[in-house]
Amino acid sequence: MPQLEALAEYPFHPHFAFIDGHRMAYLDEGRGPVIVMLHGNPSWSYLYRNLVGQLKNQYRCIVPDHLGCGFSDKPQNATYTLQAHIDRLELLLNTLQIERCVLMVHDWGGAIGMGWAARHVGKISGFIVCNTAAFPFPRIPWRIAVCRWPLLGPLLVRGANAFARAAVYMATCKKMLPEVARSFLAPYNSWANRIAILRFVDDIPMQPSHPSWPSLLQVEAGLLNFVSSPMLICWGGADFCFNHQFYSEWLRRFPRAEAHYFPEASHYLLEDALEEITPHIARFLVQINHAA
Repeated sequence: MPQLEALAEYPFHPHFAFIDGHRMAYLDEGRGPVIVMLHGNPSWSYLYRNLVGQLKNQYRCIVPDHLGCGFSDKPQNATYTLQAHIDRLELLLNTLQIERCVLMVHDWGGAIGMGWAARHVGKISGFIVCNTAAFPFPRIPWRIAVCRWPLLGPLLVRGANAFARAAVYMATCKKMLPEVARSFLAPYNSWANRIAILRFVDDIPMQPSHPSWPSLLQVEAGLLNFVSSPMLICWGGADFCFNHQFYSEWLRRFPRAEAHYFPEASHYLLEDALEEITPHIARFLVQINHAA
């Protein structure tokens, strides 16, 4: 578990809930209309720290750490599939009695969050979508594909921490401050604590034979519930993984979305373009709450 005093730009104390027999951590900051922010792999709630700081005076920001990530427990024998992550998110938000929210998603947060949203259509005020997917796509970068190879994958991801370490260099255009990079990596400081990173990589469903393929198709089908829902898309154009093709696919599926493309921001676009993105998010949230 990371040490709070060692984290840069993170003036928060996590809360914990027992979900499916394990402790799940989450930030719960501020009061007002609820925003649920979901991270992906290999990040954690730290990704949203500065945005939470900007919004918590007007909104209640709920930011979970998926099981195996951040301050959450990292059980070695838990189920780390897409379906299991959706189920745990549902249990957590039920525990917190979240009845209405804006859902913000990034990376794996897209599939997990949209899977939860489809079960709770009436709870969704709108979406903020950032460099993610919630539908099948016939592309996986080689640098991620190699981490799925038998034997080599676990050695790279869990042994050398190569997946998480690469992200602090390759997921931004701006060079991260060393203390920020250390904070992104802090939860993943041992073979055991990198279990979820590897399981997320293994769980990318690229073909119908993959165990999580049916779950992803169910998530995709659920998107139809939200074609007319308010949606803000903010996209880092220099992302090597969720590239312009993914962005175009979101626009095709959600032609009414408000979209902003940041060509000089990469996968961790909140690190690269927070100052440019925050005004769009703030205005979007005001519009939603005025319309409610």
